[in-house]
Amino acid sequence: MSPVRTISPLEVDELLEQGAFLLDVREDDEWASGRDARAHHIRLSELPDHLGEIPSDTTIVCVCRVGGRSLRAAEFLDGGGFVTCNVEGGMLGWETHGLPLIGDDDIVRII
Repeated sequence: MSPVRTISPLEVDELLEQGAFLLDVREDDEWASGRDARAHHIRLSELPDHLGEIPSDTTIVCVCRVGGRSLRAAEFLDGGGFVTCNVEGGMLGWETHGLPLIGDDDIVRII
């Protein structure tokens, strides 16, 4: 198994435009506090039980708070034959770059 590719939060848009699937593996409270509107939420602890919800014909872009859990998710998926990458710095990196987030109040904001 080769190392998981790491991408900058600034590269996510381009991958999603090409059909990638954005997978957020954070806990429910983290998800509620702010996420990309295009993200799909499956907590890392529940990932093995939800593989059928993840497309196998496109790149899976994994994200969490700082990058550790999403790296584990990407490695797990990679081992199962998925093509994956990990967002460097996670959602904290997302915030650092001023990228838009949406919370459970459905208000898009830049943090």
